[in-house]
Amino acid sequence: VFSLVFRMLGGDELVANFLGNLPGGTLGAIIFILFLMFLLGFILDTFEIIFIILPITAPILLMMDVDPIWLGVMVAVNLQTSFLTPPFGFALFYLRGVAPSHVTTRQIYEGVIPFVFIQLLALGVLIAFPEIVTWLPNKLYGS
Repeated sequence: VFSLVFRMLGGDELVANFLGNLPGGTLGAIIFILFLMFLLGFILDTFEIIFIILPITAPILLMMDVDPIWLGVMVAVNLQTSFLTPPFGFALFYLRGVAPSHVTTRQIYEGVIPFVFIQLLALGVLIAFPEIVTWLPNKLYGS
């Protein structure tokens, strides 16, 4: 409902103009949206982010010739990484619930730092080489 009202009021044109005028063109728009989703992952759950951000931004990115499979993988990895990141780190709270009592919350937060950096590096690699994501679907479905 939010997306429909947003579009009826012309919000999609406003967002399209904003994203189109970002420095870096399509890549700048993608990085901005991924960064926004990463920040929202600190305070919102997956479904809220997907239901609010994607209906607004995905059509615009698709019009900018972004591959939808690649975009879906980037969003999924980005959100999963943001859920491992303090200050809230929802996935860290789940881990705290199943970790033995001698493992402190601080140890969990410190232990996830290398993994977050590896995932951010992987996002950078996927931005630089999108064919890593799209190769198999293209091979299977012949696009």
